[in-house]
Amino acid sequence: MSIEARLIKRFPGDRESEPFELNVRFQAGPGITVLLGPSGAGKTLTLNCLAGFARPDDGRILVNNELYFDAGTNVYLPPQRRRCGYIFQDHALFPHMTIRENLRFAAAVAPLDKAGRLNRHRRINELLETFELSDLAARKPAQLSGGQKQRAALARVLAGEPRVLLLDEPTRGLEARLRRAFYEVIRKTRERLNAPLLLVTHDLEECFELADTVFLMARGHFLQSGPREAVLARPATTDLARSLGVYNVIEAEISALDPARNTSHLRVLNQDIDGPYLPGHLIGDRGFLCVRQAEMKVLSPYASGVQNQLTLRVLGSSPSSHGVRLTFEHDVVAIISEREYDKLRGADTLRIEVPRSAVYFIGNG
Repeated sequence: MSIEARLIKRFPGDRESEPFELNVRFQAGPGITVLLGPSGAGKTLTLNCLAGFARPDDGRILVNNELYFDAGTNVYLPPQRRRCGYIFQDHALFPHMTIRENLRFAAAVAPLDKAGRLNRHRRINELLETFELSDLAARKPAQLSGGQKQRAALARVLAGEPRVLLLDEPTRGLEARLRRAFYEVIRKTRERLNAPLLLVTHDLEECFELADTVFLMARGHFLQSGPREAVLARPATTDLARSLGVYNVIEAEISALDPARNTSHLRVLNQDIDGPYLPGHLIGDRGFLCVRQAEMKVLSPYASGVQNQLTLRVLGSSPSSHGVRLTFEHDVVAIISEREYDKLRGADTLRIEVPRSAVYFIGNG
């Protein structure tokens, strides 16, 4: 299964809103493709165009070699014929039906095989068991917890044997424990479903957890795309690096390059930082050092024998889900554990080690 899509959808501005244009082109195969971006970027609109709930002004949608939409030939397949499984933020389970009845309703749209109803009945039981819903099958949605509703919504979608699975911020409103449980359910679904799975989120941690492929999105356009590690480890611009919220972006200048030794030297805040060779750059190029906050190691001001240090003034600290978030001058941030913080508490100035392997340079041009 695969998706090839080119989507253009325009909304004129009015007194209360600016004009907006969705203009994207992408391909997606089996696996989890994440659309990551802020609210208003056009992520949900992209899903709605694929599902048929919104009609693009121009473009083309091809799913497994079947044409869903083509502006040039006026092809427009209605939503009920697209077999796109869509999990909305509010789950969209039928409140008057039990969970088993919800699954039966969804399964009714899937094509029957030779075994017909018997296989359909087996499939429903299998889904109920897989998503730990067998004991809840006779309950209605109002009698379920948030996590149970999420699992029921996903099971119902899979009962329809979708060609594409679309998830619009599926963990929104769930506490951390339920989020982790649902991530595991999504991973299992990915393994059993030979179809593209497109997930919309503005949560970077969720993207790290689930994505095979990432499309960074803003203002109706894709700014960068590719395998998760390639995109999140190497943002194309400083604006993207800052928008991800996990990078320190500091002005820097290349002071030396040695391709034979695979080394470079950067002048950063009047201090020297060593890094890998930077192909495509010249000595004297100005730009920015980009380092993930989690990769910067905070040291005592009396630490010795450590390379690649920046000595910075501490501005403040705050609790973090991963420990303590330290803020320094020049908008530098580092995350350390509570135990580490206890050893450094009260220091006005600290040293930060920048691992050579973490050095990433983005030029001004």
